[in-house]
Amino acid sequence: MPAIAARGLTRAFGERIAVDNLTCEIAQGEIFGFLGPNGAGKTTTIRMLTGLIAPTSGTCTVANYELGADNQQIRRSVGVLTETPGLYEKLTAEQNLRFYAAIYGLTSAQADSQIQRYLTLMELADRRGHQVGTFSKGMRQKLAIVRALLHDPQIVFLDEPTSGLDPEAAGMVRDTIRRLRDEGRTVFLTSHNLNEVDQLCDRIAVFRERLLHLDTPANLRTKLFGVQHVIELGPDAARWLGAVQALAFVNTAAIDGNSISVTLADPARDKPALIKSLVDAGAAIQNVADRQHSLEDVYLQLIRTDPPTTGKELK
Repeated sequence: MPAIAARGLTRAFGERIAVDNLTCEIAQGEIFGFLGPNGAGKTTTIRMLTGLIAPTSGTCTVANYELGADNQQIRRSVGVLTETPGLYEKLTAEQNLRFYAAIYGLTSAQADSQIQRYLTLMELADRRGHQVGTFSKGMRQKLAIVRALLHDPQIVFLDEPTSGLDPEAAGMVRDTIRRLRDEGRTVFLTSHNLNEVDQLCDRIAVFRERLLHLDTPANLRTKLFGVQHVIELGPDAARWLGAVQALAFVNTAAIDGNSISVTLADPARDKPALIKSLVDAGAAIQNVADRQHSLEDVYLQLIRTDPPTTGKELK
């Protein structure tokens, strides 16, 4: 069974559709990236999937529970890091966590163990007795992550989890996310840090009121840009362009500084033949590398080719 299975999930506010017919499945043990511009409906989607608001139409199961009928069980099965931490500033870190542990139904002994475990993991154990109002933005973010993980949820929703963190702390959070996957838990991640998404996510969804694209980062790169092979030939690279273009298995070839950038019909089969052809012709190949477009390139291309649906109204 998938961790999350949505079918036609739609949410309207008055006449405006915020989430339009979302259909997708998210596997257990998957880090799933949910990408889109501000105002795209990502927060509304998370609020529906966590049972905080009801969909206008459509169905969904979360952790094998039916959205709507089993919302209480869903809330016990998920952990949520919201964009704003929402902690009680006059309480200490430990008091905050004990309050939420009670809401999650943890016993006192379970709360003791979990609080110690996750405060240590986030390097906050020495601040457990300090008021949250004295914490930096990064410390509050880490404490909010502890709160989301306190009851060992099957599914964790993380909205911008490394926002406000220094590079070392952000690396710690990314390691924690990978550890959750290794434990078989599902992570639903939203982030504007596309390098981070690229590092972490098994699949990504590009979303703007509706699901635009869903695939692995590698597959999306290949679909959009193909695989570009960059052959460095020195100052006389242009001399060999015609020979490369004449090869039947070469789709495209263009000068790129001192190199020729090539896309091939079948890279695994044709790349060795391309190199051999150049060497046999007398070309002095200095280096061969594959160029990988960034996830930001992929994301911007996908968003720009799909017109916005903001303002769409119910028919």
